[in-house]
Amino acid sequence: MTNRLDALVIGAGQAGLAAAYHLRGHGLRFQILEAGPRPVGSWPQHYASLKLFSPARHASLPGWPFPGNPERYPTRDEVVAYLEAYASHFGFPMETGAEVAQVLPDGEGFRVLCADGRTFRSRAVVAATGTFRRPFVPELPGRAFFKGRVLHSLAYQEPAPFAGQRVLVVGAGNSAVQIAVELAGVAHVTLATRTRVQFTPQRPLGRDIHDWLTWARVDQLTLGHLRRLPSPRNVFDPGRYRAAFREGRLDQRAMFTRLTAFGVVWPDGQEERVDAVIFATGYRANLEFLRGTGALDRQGEPVQRLGVSRTVPGLYYVGLSGQRALSSATLRGAGQDAAVVVRHLARRRAVR
Repeated sequence: MTNRLDALVIGAGQAGLAAAYHLRGHGLRFQILEAGPRPVGSWPQHYASLKLFSPARHASLPGWPFPGNPERYPTRDEVVAYLEAYASHFGFPMETGAEVAQVLPDGEGFRVLCADGRTFRSRAVVAATGTFRRPFVPELPGRAFFKGRVLHSLAYQEPAPFAGQRVLVVGAGNSAVQIAVELAGVAHVTLATRTRVQFTPQRPLGRDIHDWLTWARVDQLTLGHLRRLPSPRNVFDPGRYRAAFREGRLDQRAMFTRLTAFGVVWPDGQEERVDAVIFATGYRANLEFLRGTGALDRQGEPVQRLGVSRTVPGLYYVGLSGQRALSSATLRGAGQDAAVVVRHLARRRAVR
């Protein structure tokens, strides 16, 4: 075991880079394996107009602040540039083009196999692939027969291809509303949801909502605490989203019951022709390389608590939605989640 690394980090997006920062801080030997050519995670795939829902002051990874005006809301391309600069600044050991095919428990550690045949060994593995590369589209009656365009929000880039079309956006979160309002400038758009969208002002009393959450230490609460609180309103509105609905530029309707060859059927039985349906319905864990290890449940979700595997010793996660707190799987939460995981990993390493 003396020639093994202390840890292999799978994924060089925000979660993997935050894990690397804390691994270095503990003096551990590690390597990052990144499937893509750059340490930017899935950010380049998101729609072109995407802006963070939190200001730059809350978008920093540990050890290096997000550059520029801390009050602004960074764009997709600014996040991509920041992640690349962050990895370069710290010079983390990294293999790009290293798509992990399988993780195998091996004695007192792990053997990690890449799709190109490369093999790595380490005492611990940090799965930091997050969820944003495995979009979730629900199975709906009639979907196989629908002749229009169906896509997940991850595949949406800009409104121009939908000009003049009848478009449904499915979802009730920030991305769904942002995409629907943008599309409403060129298309006839309905937001289809199972529950009504509820808006929270982005800047109550002149301060961003994330400032208030930080001051109230809500980001420090575990999900166990949060489940005992009233469900938060989930769409942060800078003022223009609710106005777009109020002014009739788009509407919101209860979720359709099924798709037909050329459209959808609404709950009242009315059938309507539709050109495209965009699902802003979230993501699932991107952890196929752990199949067969006992790390995943029947739905393919990791069996873990606070990022520590409950079934495979030495296996950890960073970047999962709901991993630790409300901020998990976000830029502002990656550092805190990684710190918890790496402390556990370092303690385990010290007693072996």
